[in-house]
Amino acid sequence: MSPSNFRPRKSRKPSRSPRHRRPKPTAPVKARSSERSAEENDANDLIYGRHTVLSALESDRPLNRVWIVNQLRHASRFHTLLAEAKANGTVIDEVSYKRLDQMTNGATHQGVAAQVSPYQYWDLDALIARAKETNERPVLIVADGIADPHNLGAIVRTAEALGAQGVVIPQRRAASVSSTVMKVAAGAVEAIPIARVVNLSQTLETLKEEGFWIYGLSEKADRSLHQVEFNAATVLVMGAEGSGLGMLTQRHCDQLVSIPLSGTTPSLNVSVAAGMALYEIYRQRWLNQLHL
Repeated sequence: MSPSNFRPRKSRKPSRSPRHRRPKPTAPVKARSSERSAEENDANDLIYGRHTVLSALESDRPLNRVWIVNQLRHASRFHTLLAEAKANGTVIDEVSYKRLDQMTNGATHQGVAAQVSPYQYWDLDALIARAKETNERPVLIVADGIADPHNLGAIVRTAEALGAQGVVIPQRRAASVSSTVMKVAAGAVEAIPIARVVNLSQTLETLKEEGFWIYGLSEKADRSLHQVEFNAATVLVMGAEGSGLGMLTQRHCDQLVSIPLSGTTPSLNVSVAAGMALYEIYRQRWLNQLHL
């Protein structure tokens, strides 16, 4: 039997009014060595590439510093945004392609790099409220201990591209929103809310009380993904690389589902699995819209 939209659930605790604001960012940790240059100290905080840096500038993301080649600085897409960022305290440095090659270790920087400030995570209540305002049947991704920032970045990118309303990650023993995540997400971090929570189990129960149905993706589940009708507010829980969903997390899911495989490979990369599951959810909804 398929759940209806926002099926009411028994509330275990008083409802809380959502707070439509983000917490204040924490101050970045200062480098200990005074002998290294600021550019070397900030190497781990670098994002680069035109699309990634443009997305950060357009979203008013605080940037400490931008390194850009002369030709690109005066391009129409960058000129106004850089002027606004400079007015807000961002340092703008004109550098050569060679210097950017050194800073990014030869990566494809396309003539621009930036040092990002710490990501300002969304409050969970605000994320839920925004998801419901955005879509009658919102879809959220919950990452259960995903440690590889490349996987987290790929999941964020896919979630935003397929129209999900938010991503939730745990505070401990998991990747955070770092410059690597931003680079892999290719601008999606600026377009989709991401919340970081202390207690994942409690968060799942809160989402149930808010009308969401919780589906955990597990290769050991008896029911296949395509056998489930995702016609209500949905939370898709993805497990950690290798170990998958924790037992405690599984107990807080309404249902476990699997992706049927035909080859000899026993499992999929977590970001690939997330993409396939998200596509199935939206495939079903697109078909329902066509039938209507």
